[in-house]
Amino acid sequence: MRPLSVGGDHSITYPILKALGKKTPVGLVHIDAHCDTMGSFDGSKFHHGGPFRLAVLDGVLDPERTIQIGIRGSSNMFWEFSHASGMTVIYMEDFMRMGVDAVAAKARDVVGDGPLYISVDVDGFDPVYAPGTGTPEVGGLEAREGIALLRALRGLNIIGADVMEVAPQYDPTTNTIQLAAQLLFEEFALMATSCT
Repeated sequence: MRPLSVGGDHSITYPILKALGKKTPVGLVHIDAHCDTMGSFDGSKFHHGGPFRLAVLDGVLDPERTIQIGIRGSSNMFWEFSHASGMTVIYMEDFMRMGVDAVAAKARDVVGDGPLYISVDVDGFDPVYAPGTGTPEVGGLEAREGIALLRALRGLNIIGADVMEVAPQYDPTTNTIQLAAQLLFEEFALMATSCT
């Protein structure tokens, strides 16, 4: 089973990781504006702001083989779990300073040769490219940067991927849907050429 998923909110990724990491914890390349490692929210631990925390606590996601890219915005106080658990966090200002090639090299170094899942939240991209999402954050990746970053992961042991947080009702230009479709194609191509 090597799922390629598209969705609604990022909570969808949690059960996918539970299935894929049941025997061996997986690594993660995560493109997003937010770390999505919050604790309980509104009395529930199951929500779109905390799937990766739950996956680490369940032992299905290896935090030391996890890199989160494009992080920005005003929610930093909710992301301490990412740092405390050993995840590598590349804030957007770091991405701008390092450039695509260096970030891709860092991602390859962090995830290594083990099983890898790729999860892309469209709010990792600037709202110019992806306005159709529920939690947009200005100052994100450009479409060509995200595509180049994904292509630079070729040859890794990719066992699944997704594109999440697409909200067509907020996408009057269809920019988000077009970007999401391209990202899914890139992920599909990566999986097709994966070393497994």
